[in-house]
Amino acid sequence: MTADMVPESTPNQDARHANQMWGGRFAAGPSAVMARINVSIDVDKRLYSQDIGASKAHAAMLAKQGILNAADAEAIIKGLDQILGEIEAESFVFERSLEDIHMNVESRLTDLIGPAAGRLHTARSRNDQVATDFRLWVRDAIDRHDRQFRALQQALIEQAERHAATVMPGYTHLQIAQPVTFGHHLLAYVEMIGRDRSRLADCRARLNENPLGSAALAGTSFPIDRFVTSAALGFDRPTANSLDAVSDRDFAIEFQAGAAIAAMHLSRLAEELVIWTTDAFRFVRLSDAFTTGSSIMPQKRNPDAAELVRAKAGGMIGHLVGLLMMMKGLPLAYGKDMQEDKAPTFEVSDTLELCLAAMTGMISDLTVDPAAMRSATERGYITATDLADWLVRRLGLPFRQAHHVTGSIVKRAEDKGCGLAELTLAEMQAVLPEITMEVFAVLSVDRAVASRTSYGGTAPEQVMTQVNAARARFL
Repeated sequence: MTADMVPESTPNQDARHANQMWGGRFAAGPSAVMARINVSIDVDKRLYSQDIGASKAHAAMLAKQGILNAADAEAIIKGLDQILGEIEAESFVFERSLEDIHMNVESRLTDLIGPAAGRLHTARSRNDQVATDFRLWVRDAIDRHDRQFRALQQALIEQAERHAATVMPGYTHLQIAQPVTFGHHLLAYVEMIGRDRSRLADCRARLNENPLGSAALAGTSFPIDRFVTSAALGFDRPTANSLDAVSDRDFAIEFQAGAAIAAMHLSRLAEELVIWTTDAFRFVRLSDAFTTGSSIMPQKRNPDAAELVRAKAGGMIGHLVGLLMMMKGLPLAYGKDMQEDKAPTFEVSDTLELCLAAMTGMISDLTVDPAAMRSATERGYITATDLADWLVRRLGLPFRQAHHVTGSIVKRAEDKGCGLAELTLAEMQAVLPEITMEVFAVLSVDRAVASRTSYGGTAPEQVMTQVNAARARFL
């Protein structure tokens, strides 16, 4: 018999099949369909470490406040430590009939220490319990990802230092615009990732309030000390409003939003790697570790890792939209809809972790072809802006007039099928007689790059300044 064929429970089923959490209220257990839609242990078992840690803090606080006697508290904490060991040793049996991680842990604790396990749930609800566990999990995830972001920044900075003077075309609209250095280009992504880290750090700071003790929605009449559990769990403070505490999922939304923006940044870099590895560019080469071949074309080297990083951004962005849509219609306080917040958050975190690892690997061992990059700067009249700037500096033209004159000179080069530096002085003077031989000095790509000495510019000396500054800021 398949799961779809399991008959639903009937109202006259034996009461022993009723869920142990609310057996006093319900005479019969849930239908098979209800059990299937309601169970979450397959997803939320990932919260086991946070759940056990929060339960230990809660038990210690209850004992400190005289709500739980010392012997029971000691037995509970010892039992929870044993359960943690069992889960980490993969010997723990998760029971789907117990719905979630909270009841699986409590049931096993009862097996180990008897009725005293039931005292652990004093002055708390699954509502504040899961809110606490989930915050702790997201906080841990942010810390993990920050280390990964840092590693990617380090890889980018090292490549940027190596190629601080490697000239390449800079693009707008994917059209050749002005010459830059490859190091300068990579440092742009260091800045993006720095903002990603900052966003997640802000998320971490905001989420670092403790919901535990808010109970179902209204707080509790027991004389608990929420500041004690907050300190034990590394929270800055308890949440200020019990209704908000159990119903808030802003931290998960913020985390997913930060991850989605980071995924967008990674996708942009992945797209550039895809472009740069094409035969039309050949700016870089990815190693065998991050490329694949073709089942039919022996010559192919496909940048599949970059393409998959690019693709996975869509799913991460989609999860963010899904969570926003789920939360938008929920009245206070808790709704079971919120059970659906964890699976997408876990998946976003897993995907971000994978994409960061892949991108760090690709950046670390890519091979750059400086000759191909320099060759590309010979196209697209890449020093046209430098010509316009020279007309402003040396001849005193207003920039708009200089822009017009330069455009006319570019048109002459285009008609002749040559570069700007290949025009004769006479051909330039036919557009503007005041132009002198001195103009040819600014038409050099190296000169153009070296001249961009403004703070944050692409001159190699500036790139090295920013490499050192980035190390100090981010590493």
